[in-house]
Amino acid sequence: MLAANFVFATATALNLLLWLYMWIVIARAVISWVNPDPYNPIVRFLVNATEPLLWRLRRVLPNLGGIDFSPMALIIGILFLQNFLVASLQDLALSLR
Repeated sequence: MLAANFVFATATALNLLLWLYMWIVIARAVISWVNPDPYNPIVRFLVNATEPLLWRLRRVLPNLGGIDFSPMALIIGILFLQNFLVASLQDLALSLR
């Protein structure tokens, strides 16, 4: 019973973190449509929080005419983790009860 509660709490926390990070990626994509002040602390946080993953995705995604599809690919990856990993952890927690 204790292990089931721990696994379920872990799944819930992971789901919340993935949801929050998805909104950070969305905010980063939205501010990229304007010319943000690079010295603004919010802009710096968004860039520092998302750039490591976006940079890796940009290296593997093809260049399609100057449109950056890396935020979309990252959001799809986050949704996959939410639907596969979090759901699997929740199912594991239910089976441990």
